[in-house]
Amino acid sequence: MDEQTPPYDETPRVELTPAAAALLRRLRATHGPLMFHQSGGCCDGSAPMCYPEGEFRTGGSDVLLAELHVDGVEEPVTFWMARSQYEVWSHTRLIVDVVEGRGSGFSLEAPEGVRFLTRSRVVGA
Repeated sequence: MDEQTPPYDETPRVELTPAAAALLRRLRATHGPLMFHQSGGCCDGSAPMCYPEGEFRTGGSDVLLAELHVDGVEEPVTFWMARSQYEVWSHTRLIVDVVEGRGSGFSLEAPEGVRFLTRSRVVGA
């Protein structure tokens, strides 16, 4: 396990709603392999940003939370989070959903009229 990945038992689960999985299939067909990064910083704050895999450079201040397997998508979609945000959300299960409305212009779904949104649930709840 590398420095960027927390121990397995501390890793919150990341899930996709059916709507999020469907949108990822469409985005994958257009843009190739994908990744998420959730910074908790500027722009949409707690919204996960979807990029072509490798377009957002991750480093020591980021944590790889999951490799999401999506039916119809050949490779896993990685889900990264800023370490500072992970420390706050480490006790939660993250659910990536899609809602109507335009999010950040940086995320691939912006032209679709929808945006990804992370919902959370306390682990064990």
